[in-house]
Amino acid sequence: MCVDHVINILQINSVCGIGSTGRIATDLHAILMQEGHHSTVAYGRSTSINCDHTIRIGSRFGNNSHVAITRLFDAHGFGSVFATKAFIAKVKALNPDVIHLHNLHGYYLHVGLLFEYLKYVDKPVIWTLHDCWAFTGHCAHFDYIGCDRWKYGCYDCPLKFEYPKSLFIDRSISNYRLKKKAFSGVKKLKIVTPSKWLADLVKVSYLQEYPVTTINNGINLNVFKPTVSDFRNRHNLQGQFIVLGVASIWSGHKGYQYFIDLAKLLRSDEKIVLVGVSKSQIKQLPAGIIGISKTNSVAELAEIYSIADVFVNPTLEEVLGLVNIEAMACGTPVVTFNSGGSPECLDESCGLVVDRGDLLGLVAAIAKVRENGKGFYSAKCRQRAVEQYNKDVRFAEYLELYKSFIEK
Repeated sequence: MCVDHVINILQINSVCGIGSTGRIATDLHAILMQEGHHSTVAYGRSTSINCDHTIRIGSRFGNNSHVAITRLFDAHGFGSVFATKAFIAKVKALNPDVIHLHNLHGYYLHVGLLFEYLKYVDKPVIWTLHDCWAFTGHCAHFDYIGCDRWKYGCYDCPLKFEYPKSLFIDRSISNYRLKKKAFSGVKKLKIVTPSKWLADLVKVSYLQEYPVTTINNGINLNVFKPTVSDFRNRHNLQGQFIVLGVASIWSGHKGYQYFIDLAKLLRSDEKIVLVGVSKSQIKQLPAGIIGISKTNSVAELAEIYSIADVFVNPTLEEVLGLVNIEAMACGTPVVTFNSGGSPECLDESCGLVVDRGDLLGLVAAIAKVRENGKGFYSAKCRQRAVEQYNKDVRFAEYLELYKSFIEK
């Protein structure tokens, strides 16, 4: 799709080309460049991957300083003053037509200063929310503990020690008020969510003044596709029924413990492969689980998705579940907990949804998939991924959003 004139887009995210949000930003950047538009990705941590027009916000020292004030004073999102001012000067020089926000948390920005500038400059702003941090006083996820303080005004945060961790002080009340004040009143702001589940939360939060559009995350279907490899031979898994789990970081919230418990309940010819585990986690994995360190190679991920008999996502918190989509695109059926937006990815032709926290339910669902056979699901999994989650189609929706915003 070609628009009538060249658009200058600035994306802002915590990372660039790394992790799910980083890949979304760089994939969108690549499509914009292919269409002949100007695109820049500003990022706050690590190094940039797969992007040739970037702005680094702050420095590693600045990141560490922001971490320090978060740990000591629970002031996440309100550090990095000098880095943010320097970045705003670069934005003025770049003069983008549209500013596209992604994750603003991550120890690199002062959100108060940024939004003060956004209100002043009065440019179209699109904010893609990848989690719930934008409308809470502290956390990025709260669904798994059933907290609803964010609806009225956070206090006595039960997740103070979770990301972004505060060791001593609970400033959730003041953080909530500061963020509400900062994020309110931007005249030309639209919110995008990757799932209907998150959109419904936004509509009852203090961000409800803004229009909300759902655009599902898309993936590269030319990479994530049924792929032949020698993975089974390399890991001595011939003749084994493979249960796969993938995460960028394995934590309790992502269902790590469920895999540990699951290993005790599977048959002798069933093996678990966990991708994304740390070196220390690999050393502690029980028999029956093969641990593979994190990889940023999507081609390698596609190979691993493809050899699995079932993909299991026992997450306790999920906005959409990009890993579910990647697995389906590779022809692998999915079993997931009924958490957040994760069930939205699939229907009964692509896998099974289990009540959150139901370990025996996971075992039964895996057994059901094995009974039906992977071939029963594969074609339908691939079809759903192609029809619903083609990144070119999904990102074309962003281009239409940019265009309509500018025309208004």
